[in-house]
Amino acid sequence: MHNRRDMIGKRALKGTTVLILVASLSACSGGGGGGLFGGGGGGGLFSGLFGDDREEKPIEDFTAEQIFARAEYELEQGNEEEAAEYFAEVERVYPYTDIAKRALIMQAFAYHKASDYEMSRAAAQRFVDFYPGDEDAAYATYLLALSYYDQIEDVGRDQGLTFQALQALRDVIELYPNTEYARSAILKFDLAYDHLAAKEMEIGRYYLKRKHYAAATNRFRVVVEQFQTTTQTPEALYRLIEAYLSLGLTDEAQTAGAILGHNFQSTQWYKDGYSQLAKRGLEPAQKGNNWLAAIYRQMIKGEWL
Repeated sequence: MHNRRDMIGKRALKGTTVLILVASLSACSGGGGGGLFGGGGGGGLFSGLFGDDREEKPIEDFTAEQIFARAEYELEQGNEEEAAEYFAEVERVYPYTDIAKRALIMQAFAYHKASDYEMSRAAAQRFVDFYPGDEDAAYATYLLALSYYDQIEDVGRDQGLTFQALQALRDVIELYPNTEYARSAILKFDLAYDHLAAKEMEIGRYYLKRKHYAAATNRFRVVVEQFQTTTQTPEALYRLIEAYLSLGLTDEAQTAGAILGHNFQSTQWYKDGYSQLAKRGLEPAQKGNNWLAAIYRQMIKGEWL
């Protein structure tokens, strides 16, 4: 993929963009038959593309359909950035046309295929802004969300993009609930949500390992209270048992064990948590009047989700 400097340079030359085409191009627009891609006796837009018989013409000399076809060709050849630039030329040279609208959504798609998420996001956002009622607005909104989602870094890095991905995915789900994009967005939303919980767990384990128990419990509490539906919750409850036992807060540790047993009794986390409590002569049970006890009471009433 070209670097950002190359991309900026190419965009600076937009007004003088040329298409490398075969000399027989005139046959496409004449009455000599043959299609855009060849066939018949007239040759086509890409006939002899790799031959020696070529000519250069300003892009404005070609129809929107011809430029669009070149973009599609580049896309099929795996040249996603070049394809995106040709789709952008359709939009520039023939603005406010139906084919320019199609080219805009294809531009967003091509940039995404090229992993140029910033440019993909910009094109998708323009489509949503210009054509909010179009049938492809749902796909543009989905591409916008993907431009964040596909940039989510590993757990050890800043999670700002994860929050943005969650919001964008929520937009797809809420605005277009009965589409295939919404169904895909729901799955990705759950994964991104789990990703945030995993970040809290990583920080919590870091503090726990260094015996900063109060700081560790704060992180595990976030998971239990805010990310209850994620796969991180069983471990969070177990780590709370560890941390609270280390702090001498047995009521909280026992209550964490009770919640863990009620929801995740078949997991290794519960078995290990039960073992930790048993070593102190304790057992999982709701004790005291703390934040975990409140969660336990809600859970027993069927309100803890």
